[in-house]
Amino acid sequence: MQPVPDDILSQFNALLDNGSVPVSLHDDYRKWLRYFLDYCANYSPPAERSEQVRLFVEKLRSKGQSGKSLHHAAHALSLFFSLQSRVVRPVVHTTAPSSASSPSVEKSAHSCAQPSGRTAQAGVGSRLTGPAALQLPAQRPGRKYNEWWSLERTQSPEWDGIIDALAGEIKARHYSRKTLKAYTDWSRKFQIFLKHKTPAEVSAADVKTYLTYLAVSCKVSASTQNQSFNALLFLFRHILKKDFGDHKDVPRAKRSNYIPIVLTRQEIDAVLKNLAHPYDLVVKLLYGCGLRLFECLKLRLQHFNLDEGVLTVMDGKGKKARTVPIPQTIMHEVLSQIERVRAVHAEDIQNGYAGVFLDDALEKKYRNASKDLIWQWFFPQQGLTFLPEAKELRRFHIGDSDVQPALYNAVRKARIMKRVTSHTFRHSFATHLLQANYDIRTIQELLGHSDVRTTMIYTHCVPSKTIKEAKSPLDF
Repeated sequence: MQPVPDDILSQFNALLDNGSVPVSLHDDYRKWLRYFLDYCANYSPPAERSEQVRLFVEKLRSKGQSGKSLHHAAHALSLFFSLQSRVVRPVVHTTAPSSASSPSVEKSAHSCAQPSGRTAQAGVGSRLTGPAALQLPAQRPGRKYNEWWSLERTQSPEWDGIIDALAGEIKARHYSRKTLKAYTDWSRKFQIFLKHKTPAEVSAADVKTYLTYLAVSCKVSASTQNQSFNALLFLFRHILKKDFGDHKDVPRAKRSNYIPIVLTRQEIDAVLKNLAHPYDLVVKLLYGCGLRLFECLKLRLQHFNLDEGVLTVMDGKGKKARTVPIPQTIMHEVLSQIERVRAVHAEDIQNGYAGVFLDDALEKKYRNASKDLIWQWFFPQQGLTFLPEAKELRRFHIGDSDVQPALYNAVRKARIMKRVTSHTFRHSFATHLLQANYDIRTIQELLGHSDVRTTMIYTHCVPSKTIKEAKSPLDF
């Protein structure tokens, strides 16, 4: 059996000693780690961590291990993955870090770069599992992009205060975390472009110079250019309290008429054949209900009205709610997934875990909701998340960074010559309904669009059966 390197073992023991694992289980956790390293050396599992855990647990189950042992093994791997994240790559902050140990912003970003990266859940502490490739001790250490670099402390306290005020204003308006990340990123890049010119000295002329620089020198896309414009407009109006100017003479990119990519039903079936659970069910809900990816992953058990066959999307884009019918062809899969969640929930309660994460102040309003069955995630994450402050273990839902690699591999195996993302199935949902002679207003409600003009784009995807050939009135 492959031994655990001394440096890894010492740091793994330190994680065990932090109080999250009973002392009586320490030897078992070290044993599962040794078994896992030996398993990786012999079987070469895929790079995706969730698949590594799943295959390893299946191997243990085939050896007759009990359910509690399987759970302890999965938790041991979660701790090991968190250890690898700390050793191999810098930690991604989920909240604004302190100014004591943060690098300068210049080392973290480039002025021309478009904000990118995976979205983190607010206040969830250190994520113990994730989709990145497992960095074994023998592999070369890699680097991970810090998506919240804009919230770190810099050498300019004035700009740090501006960024804090900007983040507070966005949170007070209940904007999404993607908006928070994009707006703070552009504000930091604006700060870097001005070479740390103090906020009091910033003027509308600086904005014009920066926007021209993005359009002419960086040659950014139309969506990137417009996003930077909106971010700086928000900064000037609500934080700096200065005149932004009209900037009519600034080059503004005109967005092209985007035609969504749509899959045929045969192509969708080919993708589903190459997806394993639970990603196949995720895609079936994306296509069958027209959900956005984040809407699908944030589903809880209480959102399913099985008697009426209706799914309620409670936290859609713009905090809007809507209802969509549950496809009857996948009803048995939905019931099976609910039973899996029920079993995971029962084991979590038995092991004394703190339940799932709740949004905003629901934790204070409903104190027992995190452990209530109806609040459990429909797609729970296999590992657990440790909260250092409360010394609790909680369960999060699977992330979009878990789904996207699995979908990418499935599309390649299906040999589909189209650029397919998770949103492609939502486009296909709307287009196929339009081809089936559904009214455009009905499709608008199912998609949750505020304006029917947004839904009208699907009339240009493929020829629709609702469109008649143009004829002269004399031929009627």
